[in-house]
Amino acid sequence: MAYDVTDPGLAEQGRLHSEWAAREMPVLKLLAERFARERPLEGLRIGACLHVTTETVNLMHVLKAGGGQPALCASNPLSTQDDAAAYLAVEAGVPTFARKGEDEETYYRHIGAVLDTKPHLTIDDGADFTYILHAKRPELLGDVIGGCEETTTGVIRLRNMARDGALAYPIIAVNDADTKHLFDNRYGTGQSSIDGIIRATNLLIAGKRFVVAGYGLCGRGVAMRARGLGAHVIVAEVSPLRALEAVMDGYEVMPLARAAREGDIFITVTGDTAILRREHFQVMRDGAVLCNTGHFNVEISIPQLEAMARSRRRVRPFVEEFELEDGRRLYLLGDGRLINLVAAEGHPSSVMDMSFANQALSCAYLARSGRELAKAVHPVPREIDEEIARLKLEAMGVEIDTLTPEQEKYLAAWEEGT
Repeated sequence: MAYDVTDPGLAEQGRLHSEWAAREMPVLKLLAERFARERPLEGLRIGACLHVTTETVNLMHVLKAGGGQPALCASNPLSTQDDAAAYLAVEAGVPTFARKGEDEETYYRHIGAVLDTKPHLTIDDGADFTYILHAKRPELLGDVIGGCEETTTGVIRLRNMARDGALAYPIIAVNDADTKHLFDNRYGTGQSSIDGIIRATNLLIAGKRFVVAGYGLCGRGVAMRARGLGAHVIVAEVSPLRALEAVMDGYEVMPLARAAREGDIFITVTGDTAILRREHFQVMRDGAVLCNTGHFNVEISIPQLEAMARSRRRVRPFVEEFELEDGRRLYLLGDGRLINLVAAEGHPSSVMDMSFANQALSCAYLARSGRELAKAVHPVPREIDEEIARLKLEAMGVEIDTLTPEQEKYLAAWEEGT
């Protein structure tokens, strides 16, 4: 079997770590048992471009249990856990092409290696895989039934493709499922991003002025966790509705140009480009820490920071110091990439249990109905979303009420009023 991983000798470690993650992924365990009985993916080749972590290992197990033939590459050059990649490649029988710290050429070569398997289904995180398939390998499109997209950035790109008539097959927007974005984006990103900052820097968060650029669900999660650790949280937004929400949630809201003068730690989580740039670097305090937890490393304008610096050096494994002409020092974490995956381990397994359950069930749905769907971005079917929530509650030992027949009749009627 072809693969390209950093160290095949890490396979045993990867197996142990993946088993540990599986303890917190009961929904995937139930789905693996169901898929083994029903085989909804029988004979289908699945091209996956995801963060290669121990949680991803458990998704691959489910896909294989369902009869699928997955191949996997990394969706970010710095997010791979090398032991997880080794275990998948050497012991789990999944063609895996991922190395932590791979350069851009290797990153795209790995995408090409997975495309060479001629997938029937695609699973993407950020839409690089889907874009390369359309732009560079269009001869493969005829075999593709449909695909899934994991994250906000990717869904935006794919909706733009659909708008321009460029999307050649249906996509399920896994990110938009309630059991994904309400938990993964908010609680997963919030906890893991703070974890990454602390692991990279060993800074005390309490008492710091912590600037969050972007108040979507991911930004809310980061702000919530930073406040919980004692930070004074400042939010910068362009949406009046989200800014109003941040104010009502008790945060200080101000333009980023003003926040740049006040912050100690800055984190971008917008999905857009050049959020922190020259005009902000020029007024930041000496010692300001800059990081990103959006999907791509474009939210902090690194070329502008490099151009302003008279010297730079790496002072810790994921901390680079840029000394400016006036002697101020700014610290960039994780090369501006996803700090939660670069310096930490990404989202906790418990939250990825739901996100990856959406991926698995959406793949089964596409295998069954994908040929009937329009070439557009579609929501996760509501019954899948609710089933995952029910299974998660069941696994947690939580019981809820059900409507009585009288209540169901009342909600379906319109005659009764005051």
